[in-house]
Amino acid sequence: MQNASESSLVGEEYEVEVGPVAHGGHCIARTEEGRVLFVRHTLPGEKIVARITEGEEDSRFLRADAVRIIEASKDRVEAPCPYSGPGNCGGCDWQHAKPGAQRRFKGEVIAEQLQRLAGLTPEEAGWDGTVMPAPGDKLPPGEVPAWRTRVQYAIDTEGRAGLRKHRSHDVQPIDHCMIAAPGVTELGIEKQDWPQMATVEAIAATGSNDRQVILTPRQGGRLPLVELDKPVSVLRVEEYDGGVHRVHGRAFVRERADDRTYRVGMGGFWQVHPQAADILVKAVMQGLLPRKGDMALDLYCGVGLFAGAIADRVGEKGAVLGIESTKRAVEDARHNLQDFERVRIEHGKVDQVLPRTKITEVDLIVLDPPRAGAGKQTVNHLAGLGARRIAYVACDPAALARDLAYFGDAGYKPRTLRAFDLFPMTHHVECVAILEPAAKGA
Repeated sequence: MQNASESSLVGEEYEVEVGPVAHGGHCIARTEEGRVLFVRHTLPGEKIVARITEGEEDSRFLRADAVRIIEASKDRVEAPCPYSGPGNCGGCDWQHAKPGAQRRFKGEVIAEQLQRLAGLTPEEAGWDGTVMPAPGDKLPPGEVPAWRTRVQYAIDTEGRAGLRKHRSHDVQPIDHCMIAAPGVTELGIEKQDWPQMATVEAIAATGSNDRQVILTPRQGGRLPLVELDKPVSVLRVEEYDGGVHRVHGRAFVRERADDRTYRVGMGGFWQVHPQAADILVKAVMQGLLPRKGDMALDLYCGVGLFAGAIADRVGEKGAVLGIESTKRAVEDARHNLQDFERVRIEHGKVDQVLPRTKITEVDLIVLDPPRAGAGKQTVNHLAGLGARRIAYVACDPAALARDLAYFGDAGYKPRTLRAFDLFPMTHHVECVAILEPAAKGA
């Protein structure tokens, strides 16, 4: 019997022809023996040499990098970022692909997930098959949009800032991240030494000039004196409880969307692309078409982005209930929406809080669940509330497709689906699905 080291295929190389793109930033290929490879740094239709990075003789599939391109795709460009490529930074998936091809690949992944997990064609999902870039992101091949307003730098043992390699704790030191927003770059994180730190997260608000760094020390590490190129507030992640605490400056940043200002405290969740919040609010409101007096739910509501937009539109006779599991986000949402008398924010998990509300009927629902999706139990509960329309905001097409299947079983079908490329150079994509009772279209 072979031991683990003898059965490992890491380092083995195979000449393969590359098949379709798959969910996760890689393409599928097969060796002559029929082994399935998930290959990064390649494109559909290419002929390559793939080097195995993970997997053993009896693995169901193997992970690999394209280390030599024998026949290149017409969609290939030279990666603009010097840290992209096999064995380097794992932050981007598609630096080597033309921007239009990246969006096409993301569309192919969405379509595949919809068909496989929900049994829906693009037409049945109300989707035209396109993935829309954010305004200003449509750049020529070889140029990279600087969009990432939140970057978590990993710090190596020498105190150098970098980014982690793909599926690894190893750090690739960098002197500049091309997809970092100007407000992050101008802080100069990469120029500094960060002794005794594990990570340094940089946040550049788009609704204000607020800048923030969140320091996570190594075990027993002491905070350095933070002297960056621009004024920042400093927060620390505590070793004993993982909580985030203010060191100096504001404990929050101010973001802006839909003509409202939102306080986001202690490194809480906000969309990373500077235009994402506005794009998503517009898509959700165009889909829901709130009316005066409507009763609405905003689930996984964060700091109240969609709740605020709906409250603005349903008027004084309307009402919005938001549910959010993160305590600090609940505090921020209540602060952000305090001028709406008929908005209430509840703290807790959606699947636990929603039944306790005793709500039996609503007009509109918006949900923006975490990457794992809402799940069958929550979907069934929502479908029983008789909403006129439901807006589902999804950062993962597989979770979206699974939940659309659950909604289908519970009597709701997609009216429209829109996809937005709010994470250029990566495999991530944002979708907004608008659902309505299936009987309406019967």
